[in-house]
Amino acid sequence: MAVRHESFLAQVEATFDRAAALTKHDPALLRQIRECNSVYHFTFPVRKDDGSLETFHGWRAQHSQHKLPTKGGIRFAMDVTEDEVMALAALMTYKCAIVDVPFGGAKGGVKMDRSKYSTSELERITRRYAFELARKNFIGPGLDVPAPDYGTTSREMGWIADTYGQMNPGDLNALACVTAKPLALGGVRGRTEATGLGVFFGLREACSDTALMAQFKLSLGIAGKRVVVQGLGNVGFYTAKYLAEHGAILVGLCEREGTLHAKDGLDLHAVRAHRAATGSMVGFPGATFLPSPAEGLELDCDILVPAALENVITIENAPRIKAVMIGEAANGPVTAAADAMLRARGKLMIPDLFLNSGGVTVSYFEWLKNLEHVRFGRMQAGGDEETVVKTGLETTMVKAYADIAETAQRLSLGGDLRIAAFVSSIDKIATCYSESGIWP
Repeated sequence: MAVRHESFLAQVEATFDRAAALTKHDPALLRQIRECNSVYHFTFPVRKDDGSLETFHGWRAQHSQHKLPTKGGIRFAMDVTEDEVMALAALMTYKCAIVDVPFGGAKGGVKMDRSKYSTSELERITRRYAFELARKNFIGPGLDVPAPDYGTTSREMGWIADTYGQMNPGDLNALACVTAKPLALGGVRGRTEATGLGVFFGLREACSDTALMAQFKLSLGIAGKRVVVQGLGNVGFYTAKYLAEHGAILVGLCEREGTLHAKDGLDLHAVRAHRAATGSMVGFPGATFLPSPAEGLELDCDILVPAALENVITIENAPRIKAVMIGEAANGPVTAAADAMLRARGKLMIPDLFLNSGGVTVSYFEWLKNLEHVRFGRMQAGGDEETVVKTGLETTMVKAYADIAETAQRLSLGGDLRIAAFVSSIDKIATCYSESGIWP
């Protein structure tokens, strides 16, 4: 019999409902927090290099405006849908609350396969997308501030900033309309590795939690733990880098062409160099190559870090997951049904809501820098900009983990850190509504 899959949005809302039931907030307020405020779906034409026209579908969802601006990435991918964009926007709302960043959640995307377009075509697509957002007031330093996501980079963010600036001449704060820009356009040092470094800090805090490690029969600390990382983009690469630098053993690395496996550990930089030179991990010396990237998820290890796309761990492969701890570096990599199955099998989930929040934290720092028009470290003591940014990120992740752990203990949630994270987030958003006077 075919397995019925809930939509991504339905899964996020179901988890919210489980957490909301543990709070004492007004049910009407909980419904307000849960619902997506607005979604903009539009089509736009772009002229290609051969002179032909192609029409693209774009979306931008603003889940919550309890704080402004809203904040969230833009992805270019063939599987972009309205449901996905709304789900990711909701996660951004809760994620920002977890780390006490004063943004509401948003997300955007264009349905396309970016590999099929030239650089000049990508620029026209990106600029036209930004134009469509601007003319509907879905972008602006105080309205909605995008960032990169799957299929986009700092280059696209630079094009967006330039397009917005051309449409708003004289706006002194125009560069704050988007984050993760190139440094020359107001970007901040440390943003490239921010999400992966945040994942490391989050895993480090969990692995330093004496009671939690005892509950799941794991040794304290990162050192010596066997790790598999799925995805070697920015998030996966920097997560693997920092884990390895602190003594973790990388026994598996998964990418779209397959999985590399070595019981004694892999040299991350050597793998990256081999892949850059050959276009694939195939043939890397001293390791076993498995042609299926999905097989990597099922390798024997202590920590599994899915750092690619959502829904890669489902009820089909959850029974074969051997990792004791799953650190969700991607957004929504574990389905709701798989999460329940893994918890029933005694697995420890470190949720994306917390673990993936390093990117938006450092994006907040960039936004502040653009509004203040001064580089961090220039007018205050404490080191250069990169040091200030990384120290601020570490402090933020440590406090967020403490909030989640306190909530889990207070509600006797055991190792269910996902629900603890959602409850903590809901409490913070509800407090914002009640104390700001925006809730009747």
